[in-house]
Amino acid sequence: MKGSDESILPVARPFGYPVAMLKAPSFAFPVFLLTALAGGSAFAEQRVAVVDRQRALAQTEDGLRAQATLKKIFDAKQQELNRRQTELGRQQEEFEKQVKTMPPEQLRKKAEDLQKQGMELQQTFVAYNGELDKKRKEMTDPLLDKLDAVIKRMAQAEGFDVVIDRQAAAYVKPEFDLTDRAIKAYNDGGPKK
Repeated sequence: MKGSDESILPVARPFGYPVAMLKAPSFAFPVFLLTALAGGSAFAEQRVAVVDRQRALAQTEDGLRAQATLKKIFDAKQQELNRRQTELGRQQEEFEKQVKTMPPEQLRKKAEDLQKQGMELQQTFVAYNGELDKKRKEMTDPLLDKLDAVIKRMAQAEGFDVVIDRQAAAYVKPEFDLTDRAIKAYNDGGPKK
């Protein structure tokens, strides 16, 4: 049975990237353990660093500009939603005041109209959120690509074999956290050679 030979490990990428699924043979951990215990392990010689990609992205000059642009878009959409919600609330209050004096057919039509407007407002909210998520992805994906290239060049220049996202590590010595240097290198146009 295939499932017994392999296990599936989810690997989440930050910033809304899709979750990738990696298949790892079930014998990988025992092999790693035996190699690590063997003394002359290549793993012991590898240098590992971390970068908090979310913080780095948020604190680069490009990231700050993207956040400001997204905030403007969000605020404009939020104002429109607030305006429509206030108007709908006003109509609802007016309807409730007239319920006792309104003929049944007019009452039914007004209730249906208010319900339709409420549903349209909810649909608009969902659509605005979708647009904002799409715009966020359009604006941040190129910045993440540039950040990843900066991190790769830094790792190569400083002799790191592996750089992982800070969120994946419970503890890291501060000297192995490249986040602040990555932000500076990104803003300076890349690491100094």
